[in-house]
Amino acid sequence: MEKLKNTPLDADTVAHLIQQSNLADLCQASIRELVKLVNQIEKATGQKFIRMEMGVPGLEPLEVGIEAEIKALRSGVASKYPMIEGVDVLKTELQRFVKLFLNIEVGEIGCLPTVGSMQGAFAAFLVANRSDHHKEGTLFLDPGFPVQKQQCKVLGHGYQAFDLYEYRGAEKLKAKLESILDEGKTSSILYSNPNNPSWICLTEDELKVIGEVATKYDAIVIEDLAYFGMDFRKDYSVPGEPPYQPSVAHYTDNYILLISSSKVFSYAGQRIGGMVISDYLFNRRYPDLKRYYKTDGFGYSMIYGALYALSSGVAHSVQYGLAAMLKAVNDGTAPLVAPVKEYGERAKIMKTLFIKYGFRIVYDMDEDQPVADGFYFTVSYPGMHSKELLERLMYYGISAISLVITGSKRVDGLRACVSQFSRDMAPMLEERLKAFQKDHPLNAIVL
Repeated sequence: MEKLKNTPLDADTVAHLIQQSNLADLCQASIRELVKLVNQIEKATGQKFIRMEMGVPGLEPLEVGIEAEIKALRSGVASKYPMIEGVDVLKTELQRFVKLFLNIEVGEIGCLPTVGSMQGAFAAFLVANRSDHHKEGTLFLDPGFPVQKQQCKVLGHGYQAFDLYEYRGAEKLKAKLESILDEGKTSSILYSNPNNPSWICLTEDELKVIGEVATKYDAIVIEDLAYFGMDFRKDYSVPGEPPYQPSVAHYTDNYILLISSSKVFSYAGQRIGGMVISDYLFNRRYPDLKRYYKTDGFGYSMIYGALYALSSGVAHSVQYGLAAMLKAVNDGTAPLVAPVKEYGERAKIMKTLFIKYGFRIVYDMDEDQPVADGFYFTVSYPGMHSKELLERLMYYGISAISLVITGSKRVDGLRACVSQFSRDMAPMLEERLKAFQKDHPLNAIVL
């Protein structure tokens, strides 16, 4: 890359720190590696970034959760090991939550706390991908959260993937899914909805196809609901009333739901989420599980095999905090979605500015309508690969991640997260984007 001069951040300092990072290819860098690099550049230059590389919640959590956690600590739970399957009050409220906001009936026994949805996914792989020795691993409907593939690699599991954006619509999606599952190698199917990073949302017809294909080929669907209810085009916030958060659980019994507290409840620092296993799957027996666990029971293996091996339960007090927040939204005394609608407003501001200065939205359509404004959006700059764009933006104090590490076929694009942006930062973002466009005029780029 040619040397940049007179950039908002000192070019020599940025170049030196990028070189010292030992990241040979920034577009292959993990989220946490980029966080570390940006921290170093901010410290060395004294300049704050427009930080879009990591989905750190930028809103305050519900006070009722904090107070419940404090109360639990004062009651003495810190000195006691929690039960791995979760405290009763949390299991009850998690069961109520999926009934009230997804319209799904499931027993409390299959409602489990996890140390965030990341542990939930890891545990799901540990059991689902070991249920049949003839199968090899997970099918990812990309683009997706990069760490989930890293988890499969750490476990030594195989995986396949395709870019979902290229197969929208029930007919095309069914044909693609069946072409892969017909090989007989797929134990599980994983996707997020809304999607990280594209923010596309699967339709009921597409979810029905996924469910039906999973049942036909006996694959387990791991549905990552990290951004629960955050398709702001519809109101999923009224307990017990439609519309409900869409879910594959209406179309197959072979499902595990991962419900995060990090985004919709802004409780990321406390590392707690929920895993919901269908009654059918929880009680199902897979003889091949005995290769790794004491029993062939799926649910028992999940709790006393996988989760027990990963952590002796979720922190006691945190379970009471999440239970209190779930109860508040279940009872209708606290809003579920209203506080996080701010992310949609931030996205509108940011996308408008990026487009104004020559950028394009990569995943711009959600089937036949514009993609919603939400927690993430995707951008590209004409004529630039994401590797070059990601690095050049560093000199202008703007950070993101490459779509390459999400499994996207759009190698020109970046994922931008809105959570660390505040509205009063708009002038700074505009100033930096304006400087970027001035130094990289579109008429000088070979398209």
